[in-house]
Amino acid sequence: MKRKARSFLYAALPAATLLGVVFIVNQLVAAARLLGALHPYAGTLFLLFSAAVILYVIYTAFSLFSLPKQAVLPMHENTREMERYIAFLAERTPVHPINPEPLIIEKDQNWISTNFKFLEVDSLNATKQIAIKNFFVGAFAQSTSYGTTTSLFNTLKVVWTVYTIHHREQHLREFITLVRTVYESLPLSDFKKEEIPAHIKPIIQSSFSNTLSSLLPAGNLLTPFFLNLFMAGSTNAYLTCLTGIIATRNCQVMTENDKKEIIQQSMTDTALMLKEIVRECNPILSVTISKAVKNAGIESLDTMEPPSSGSGGMAQEFVSHLASSLKNIIRENISTQKNEE
Repeated sequence: MKRKARSFLYAALPAATLLGVVFIVNQLVAAARLLGALHPYAGTLFLLFSAAVILYVIYTAFSLFSLPKQAVLPMHENTREMERYIAFLAERTPVHPINPEPLIIEKDQNWISTNFKFLEVDSLNATKQIAIKNFFVGAFAQSTSYGTTTSLFNTLKVVWTVYTIHHREQHLREFITLVRTVYESLPLSDFKKEEIPAHIKPIIQSSFSNTLSSLLPAGNLLTPFFLNLFMAGSTNAYLTCLTGIIATRNCQVMTENDKKEIIQQSMTDTALMLKEIVRECNPILSVTISKAVKNAGIESLDTMEPPSSGSGGMAQEFVSHLASSLKNIIRENISTQKNEE
């Protein structure tokens, strides 16, 4: 079935292209005849102009979808292809502004490695900033179409930023290839149960860190709500960090041996970056949610009407008194926190 479908597509594509060309040519010839009736040279000029436009469109499409020249990735550093691959990297990789030797002509492996370290710092910083955004997107907009779409665009933005940092000239097909490579390296792209615990471990550790436990008092009824937000944000940030670091490693790969270790090294670096992000984001998220809950609680209690005279309901009087007491307690806590700040 698969082979038959592929054969059909290979046969249908040139047939559709031929029909499209015939249709366009007939329409252009018909338009040229109409213009030729107005002026002897109008039809000819129109055909020449149309041909120039079509050729320009073909040229721009070819430059957009063409792949750049690729060098053979060496198996290890002691192969003959290593020198050619180093020359290829030196030609395509931009020189970092703070590189101590930016004007050196003969760029060897040590120079490439040093330049890669500077570019890696920029890539990781950009990845961290976008991962922080995705942390709050995952926390506040989890399980929504807006949150899913925003997270996807931010993740693609990470890959694009890393790609532009490591390449002087950008090519669409090369970027699509990088996106596909990164996606295939992410968890759950090719479902394997044995790989899931290794990815969940850093998320659990960051979500139940000492920082978070100090922000959530014991016995708080909102603790499950807070943990749900932190887990969703940490998961989103973890996947974003993993995407950026895998993309960085793929752009800086120099041998086949390095390529085999990309996923394992990326997971280790992602766990460290996630700890930093959670350490920065948890206090902001907890304080924001706490203030919002307290303000919402006061507003909800304010809407409770006092008992009307003559109603005589003891339960209604008790609930009204309890609501008034809770309002005073919440307001006193808020004023105390403001004085401490």
